[in-house]
Amino acid sequence: MKRFNTIKKYHSFLRFRRDFTKYSITKARSFEIFIHWLKSKLSRSQFLLLSGIIVGITAGLAGVILKSLVSYIHYVITGKVHFSEQIFFYILFPFLGIVLTTTIVILFFKGQDRKGIPAILHEIAQNSSLVSSVKMYSQVIQSAVTVGLGGSAGLESPIAVTGAAIGSNYAKTYGLDYRNRTLLLAAGATAGIASAFNAPIAGVMFAFEILLTGVVFTDFIPLVVAAVCGSLLSKIILNEDVLFHFKARNEFNYANTPFYIVLGLTCGLYARYFVVISSQVEHFFKNLKFSKLQKAMLGGVVLSLLCLMLPPLFGEGYQSIKDISNGQVGKLLANSFFGYLNHSNWIVVIFLGLICLLKVFATSITIHSGGNGGNFAPSLFAGGMLGFFFAMLCSQLGIQNVPNSNLVLAGMAGVMSGVMYAPLTAVFLIAESSEGYDLFIPLMIVTVISYLMARWFSPISPDLREMAQKGKIFTREYDKNLLSLLQTSSLIETNFQTIRSTATFTELLELIKNGKRNMIAVVDERGQLEGTISLDDLRPYMFDSEATASLSIRSLTKAPSVVIDSERDIASIIRLFDESGQWNLPVTTKEGRFLGFISKSSILMRYRQLLKEYS
Repeated sequence: MKRFNTIKKYHSFLRFRRDFTKYSITKARSFEIFIHWLKSKLSRSQFLLLSGIIVGITAGLAGVILKSLVSYIHYVITGKVHFSEQIFFYILFPFLGIVLTTTIVILFFKGQDRKGIPAILHEIAQNSSLVSSVKMYSQVIQSAVTVGLGGSAGLESPIAVTGAAIGSNYAKTYGLDYRNRTLLLAAGATAGIASAFNAPIAGVMFAFEILLTGVVFTDFIPLVVAAVCGSLLSKIILNEDVLFHFKARNEFNYANTPFYIVLGLTCGLYARYFVVISSQVEHFFKNLKFSKLQKAMLGGVVLSLLCLMLPPLFGEGYQSIKDISNGQVGKLLANSFFGYLNHSNWIVVIFLGLICLLKVFATSITIHSGGNGGNFAPSLFAGGMLGFFFAMLCSQLGIQNVPNSNLVLAGMAGVMSGVMYAPLTAVFLIAESSEGYDLFIPLMIVTVISYLMARWFSPISPDLREMAQKGKIFTREYDKNLLSLLQTSSLIETNFQTIRSTATFTELLELIKNGKRNMIAVVDERGQLEGTISLDDLRPYMFDSEATASLSIRSLTKAPSVVIDSERDIASIIRLFDESGQWNLPVTTKEGRFLGFISKSSILMRYRQLLKEYS
């Protein structure tokens, strides 16, 4: 009887799940039908405005869920950790976070762990702004586990990717074209950033400076609306402990300008150090002949040791920045081994210096060994620590009236500007988060100096340089962006005639009689290109039977001045056309096998089509 009741309950559950699924699908379809109906009734601008609101609310809600989830995980695992439990705590959780994230990626996402802003830029440039629907939730799950358990990375990049996926899939569902799809993709990312920081203007600046580089568009109202929706949601739902918010600051005094100039130079140098070390750690893990799980375990062990030595490296680290901004430096050393030492100012300076030096290792190990997160929060954290380190160093050297709180805020903006190559985003983010609009001048001084130094070292962000050189993402060179959308393989014309080098002249004439092209490719028995024959080359012999009797195909064959490798990019092919003065060039594989011809006219025609579509 008991078994019968169990089976009955199980079947009741199955019926409930089936009915609930049908109900959910019906409601979703009803919503889609309603939006489709609205689209038919509204103008393009009106529908984009409505779409901006819907995408903004959805992406903002995703950001709120992620921030709340990480905050809850932190609350559960850090409830009451005494110093005696510190070793176990810092060794277990960061290690567990990276290993669990990698396991989730392998088991549930088929090992597809492509993450971060570069992945979205690639989708904009190479995949018509179509982002996988899986990214609407995968980034939330992975980053929540990584950062929630102590991974030294930020949530903002995963939030931006999630928002971008939401915007892209919304646009795809309602049949919007590339330009509008890109706009809503950016709107989703904007809402995500705005909800993470409660900073709508910073969210819009993020879209302009990073996501929409090289994309021409005229509508920006959906971005603003999405940012406002995302920011409002975080303001209403999240409390100040979860939000990125700072109150402590000093009034700007123009006499302190030298501090900000020197800090800007320091931030520029540190930002370069940050990106170089991050790049080296990334290459180390890429070249490591380990499985994904083994890399995660190695990264987890190293990260745990770093967190054990310097507890502020645990998690995002925003609370540590709030503590030093409020003058509570003692909290910084509380759970570390430095707490046993005398809390002299020099000990604090050394502690801060170590944090600045090792934060980049903790972050890059977290991300590249298998965790999920971004450089947004780490650059802000490192900048705040660098600003306070600079302020304390000045005080220790006997310099009076050092604006400690302002240098912390300016340092955050400066390092973020140099690492992310986004000075406007950095300025507005700190101004909005600290309500420090009176600090615009020092913020601009520090961010501009840091940004210019970063550009001096590398005109393109090192995170994006390799992809930009391969034409995989857009840059500010608009013509080059359009050319990067052209694929060599799609432009190869294969309807050209070929003839063996051992054929007779009579066979050649027969081929010409049935052909429609004035160019013939000459190949050997293996299909490898030997040269070309044009009708202009044949005219002197076509009606001279005595001359043709002694002619061979090889004697008529001309070696091409230029041969195109099938893997070459279009920009370099254009240069080959200009240098050779030819209108048609043969294409071969790396092994020399003939594939066809590429004509300059086909490239120009396709370029004009793209110009019409994308501009």
